[in-house]
Amino acid sequence: MRILVTGGTGQVGRALQRLAPPGYSIVAPGSDRCDVTDFDAFIRLVADEQPDVIVHAGAMTDVDGCERDPERAFRINATGTQHVAAAAQQFGAALVYLSTNYVFDGEAAEPYHEFAERRPINVYGRSKLAGEEAVRAIAPRHYIVRTAMVYDETGRNFVNTMLRAAAERPSLTVVADQRGNPTYAGDLAAGIYRLIEQPAYGTYHLVNEGSASWYEWATEIFRLAEIETRVEPIPAAEWHRAARPPANGVLANTAAAALGITLPPWQDALARCLARRAALQPA
Repeated sequence: MRILVTGGTGQVGRALQRLAPPGYSIVAPGSDRCDVTDFDAFIRLVADEQPDVIVHAGAMTDVDGCERDPERAFRINATGTQHVAAAAQQFGAALVYLSTNYVFDGEAAEPYHEFAERRPINVYGRSKLAGEEAVRAIAPRHYIVRTAMVYDETGRNFVNTMLRAAAERPSLTVVADQRGNPTYAGDLAAGIYRLIEQPAYGTYHLVNEGSASWYEWATEIFRLAEIETRVEPIPAAEWHRAARPPANGVLANTAAAALGITLPPWQDALARCLARRAALQPA
């Protein structure tokens, strides 16, 4: 199985390379060879590599940055995904497209299942939904994988931001009225590999089990890391941002669970991530 990964230097891209099963060949070129906004260049890359599967993990994920520069957000997340889907279809590769809980408006009282109405409320969500629509229209052999609140040991993410902030300040304020599924990139990568082992194409939610607010997540980070920084809950209205995230960003895994694919509880995943993060620190 030969897999081409876009966004290979990102959190999910790194995890896919680290956790590749035996017999899998992973190609994860840097942005100099893998610019999805350049259709001709990307077609040449796919022609050279001849992948069985393309995992399109590359994206503009800076939610506030997308709000400030919607043209760039749509060029990367929508048009770039259209290019990837066209290349996958042209060369007979299956396509895994990493999407987001931000395609939902966050107004539901319950977790969002895979076929709930998509109604994004910010530029990032709209651009990723446009990517979903391109994939469905162009590449029939596709897996659309929505996820949420992704983090790993070393990337730019909430876990590492909280740990850095705790080293600098005795107390922090964290939003308590927005919820989602904290999802460890390593568990997400493992779930993707299990998914592509069977040609059950469609839309899936791959998130660690359970949900948390940003405040609850921060509290658990500090508890597991044995850090005494005080965390104070605040409403989202007091945290001024360019973009408005969905208040309820919790995803329900029903489609993948029907195939026997579930991810561990988020607290267990966080503990494993923190342990690996500590092991990677210089002695």
